[in-house]
Amino acid sequence: MIGRAAPRLFFAWRLALNAALVVGVAGCAPGNPADHQALAAGHLPRIVSLNPCSDAILAQVADPAQILALSFYSSDPAQTSMDVAQARRFPATDGAVESVAAMRPDLVVASTYTQPATLSALRALGLRVETVGSAESLAAARAQVRDLAAWAGQPQRGAALVASIDRAVVAAAPPPGHRPIPAVLWEPGGLVPGQDTLVADLLARAGFANFSAQRGMGQAERLSLERMLADPPHVILAITSTHTLFAEGAGPEEDRLLFHPALAALRYTTRVPIAPNLIYCGGPTIPRLLDRLAAVRRELESPALDTTR
Repeated sequence: MIGRAAPRLFFAWRLALNAALVVGVAGCAPGNPADHQALAAGHLPRIVSLNPCSDAILAQVADPAQILALSFYSSDPAQTSMDVAQARRFPATDGAVESVAAMRPDLVVASTYTQPATLSALRALGLRVETVGSAESLAAARAQVRDLAAWAGQPQRGAALVASIDRAVVAAAPPPGHRPIPAVLWEPGGLVPGQDTLVADLLARAGFANFSAQRGMGQAERLSLERMLADPPHVILAITSTHTLFAEGAGPEEDRLLFHPALAALRYTTRVPIAPNLIYCGGPTIPRLLDRLAAVRRELESPALDTTR
């Protein structure tokens, strides 16, 4: 999940596929001739990104002509953390060494979850490889944006993205004297975030308390249905791609805990869906998640809220 999503089991599993699958490169190079001329004149690096989180940041801070390929995750609506239409403007690669080498990039941005053999093979070919991990806090997420922008030769664009993140933090902040709302962010399979994660940092900045961490649960621990029912929070932020959260049994199999009929007995607990593409990355995802959390907080504090559902 966002933040040190340390070891984020689901996200790590996704990223581990980078070196295992061979799907090649698809799509057409974006950008206009002027972009390519400027690229050649300015000697800005040509980049292949193998990490869906770096995909989203690079799409904001690099020139389109600099991006030779993004990871195939970003072209998949079920896995992307950026706009799919934007991602599909670029070629897609799974990170197979042969495919990356054929593009002759100046820089390869990989994940810290990428298999060491793949990283070694890319470096052995003389390619510059930088790795991006999971930011553990808002400060670490800002630093990640600045690093990627610097590697792309676009530090000013990185500063602009950081400024937009900071504006979103201010806009999402609760009013003075606000009492944090106990909240569980519940992923499919019952996974919850630990305290030292970006998502926990953002929850706090938007006026929520990380209910699972307050009860001693760490990153990627499983919160059972029985424990949720015995000690419920004020709000369950359910990570689900469906909006039929209260139509019991309507969710996919991996969401069965989130849709369990027993949750309807929690008279004073509200369930709210949060899109999964908001929680796995930092960068431009941060303002979108903060906007969503702030909207949820305002709804919960509305006198018209029906807390019996």
